[in-house]
Amino acid sequence: MIETKKLLKELARRFPKKYAKIYHDYVGLMTGKLPEKLNRILLCLDFDHEVLPNVEEFKPDIIITHHPFIYGTKYQVCKRDEYKRNLVDKIDKMNIPVYSYHTNFDSGRGGMNDALAEALGLTNVYQCEKEICMRIGYLKEPMNVEDFAIFAKERFNVSYSLLINKGKEKVQKVGIIGGGGSRDYPFAVEEGCDIYISGDAPHHVRREINLLGFNYLDMPHEIEKIFMPTMKKILLEIDPTLEILTVDHEQLPKVI
Repeated sequence: MIETKKLLKELARRFPKKYAKIYHDYVGLMTGKLPEKLNRILLCLDFDHEVLPNVEEFKPDIIITHHPFIYGTKYQVCKRDEYKRNLVDKIDKMNIPVYSYHTNFDSGRGGMNDALAEALGLTNVYQCEKEICMRIGYLKEPMNVEDFAIFAKERFNVSYSLLINKGKEKVQKVGIIGGGGSRDYPFAVEEGCDIYISGDAPHHVRREINLLGFNYLDMPHEIEKIFMPTMKKILLEIDPTLEILTVDHEQLPKVI
C-alpha cells in the first residue's frame, strides 16, 4: 500500500505533464476520484469494454492507461460518444479512477521510446532536441536495410511492417518514435539517421519519403504494448509491494 499522492508525484517527476504534446493530447486523471492509498494497479494500452472482465475480477484501486481514456473534455466526449459515456458510467459506479500517461510517457527518460530503443539494442541513444519524443541511437553493426526490417519486426513481436527502402542499403543510425510519429521523419533526416521507425504513415507522407530517397519502417501502433512491462517495472521500483495486472488485449489486424 502506498499513498496515491506519493506515487503520482514520483511518476510526475519522471513524466511531467509539460512533456505532453500541447494542443492535441490529454493526460492525467480521466475520470473518477483518486483514493488516498492504493495497492492494486491495472495497466493497459487502452481502457475499453474488453478490459472490464479483468477489472471486475482484479478489482484494482486505479487503472493506468497509455492512450488517453477520454480524448478531450469529459463532458464533450460523453455528450457525443454513447459508447464512451456508458463505459465512464460503469467504471465510475465501481469507484475506480482511470489515469493516463501518453506523450509525456513517450518523451520522458525511461519511458516509451527509450524502451523501444532498448528493445532494438541501440547504443549511444540520445533524445532529439527538436522532437523530444524521438530517440536516436546506433546498431552495434551496420545491417542491410531489409534484414533490419525483419530484425525490428521480431524484436517488437509483430506480424508485419511496411518498409520504404529508398535510402542507404546499409543502416546503423536509427531514429524511432513509437505510435503515430510518421510526420516527424524530417527530424530523423536532419539528424543524419539511416532509417526512421514510426507508424500510421498516410499516403502523402509515404510519397514524401519516397521522393526524398530515405528509409522508413512503418510499424503497427501496437508496438506500444511495451508500455505495460515498462510502466510495471517503474511502479515496482517505486514500491515493490504493489500488485500489478497488465492486460494485453489488443490484436493486430490479420494479414491477408
